Amino acid sequence: MSGADAGAVAAALSDAGLDVTEDRPLGLLTTYRVGGNASWFVNVGSVDELDRLAAATATTGVATLVIGRGSNLLVADAGFDGVAIQLGESFAEVVVEGAVVRAGGAASLPVVARRSVAAGLRGFEWAVGVPGSIGGAVRMNAGGHGSDMATSVREVRVVDLGRGQDVVMSAAHCEFGYRRSSIADSQIVVEAVLDLEPGGSVAGEAELAEIVRWRRQHQPGGQNAGSVFMNPTGDSAGRLIDIAGCKGHRIGSAEVSTKHANFIQVDPGGSADDVVALMAHVRAAVRDRIGIDLHAETALVGFAPDIVTAAGGATTARGGA
Repeated sequence: MSGADAGAVAAALSDAGLDVTEDRPLGLLTTYRVGGNASWFVNVGSVDELDRLAAATATTGVATLVIGRGSNLLVADAGFDGVAIQLGESFAEVVVEGAVVRAGGAASLPVVARRSVAAGLRGFEWAVGVPGSIGGAVRMNAGGHGSDMATSVREVRVVDLGRGQDVVMSAAHCEFGYRRSSIADSQIVVEAVLDLEPGGSVAGEAELAEIVRWRRQHQPGGQNAGSVFMNPTGDSAGRLIDIAGCKGHRIGSAEVSTKHANFIQVDPGGSADDVVALMAHVRAAVRDRIGIDLHAETALVGFAPDIVTAAGGATTARGGA
């Protein structure tokens, strides 16, 4: 929780001339489709608005939460006591210049994958099955099918809500690692520049189709946020969860998928608190039976620190892809 004065926050946002919604439900902005409300919600349409938002949040000390497409985000039923921010459609532009792709922070990963293949480029096909945004994918170094964002990113442009800075970071400065980067909690990725390889669109289209087919065959549908836990070095989180006997285990409205054990599905109208309780149960079972601590890939927002720790999450988690 931010602890910021609600009146001061409302006044600062209003004075900044931003389009603000109070007490906005966040669940429908995530792929889990459960969770509580944000105290304030701002859809940002330009870098100028981001600059004004940065000034408003900096003066009040209010907590911020950046929501991409909500594909790896779980918001507590109690909600988020702060300002939730989503980049508008003006940040979703995708421009192809030779073998270089410029993609806005709000651009959909599957859209960028398909646009790049249509332009005869290779190297980003893996992203067709990841329902996230470019900005969130950069921040967590999203990946799949043997590749990740670090493989293609040349540079990213970020706006720092804490310092009011608008800077370009090289791939080296992003310090990409497995499902992580150096992008700070206060920084919003507004654009990424990707270096891809010339190739054949026919071969690329075939790879896109194969990736989509594989995901439909091996991963569940319904309300979920993809992989819940990161894979330990040299192993698979799904395999460990299965061995620990958790596949199909249910707590309230949340269930470990019977199709892929590293997915948690939640019933329509279900509870985010059930999901995080199930995450903690799974993590404890794997630790107790196999001796391995799993760490959450899902960003957990609005939960008490002890609950986040039990579920294997990072207490500084700010936003989702």
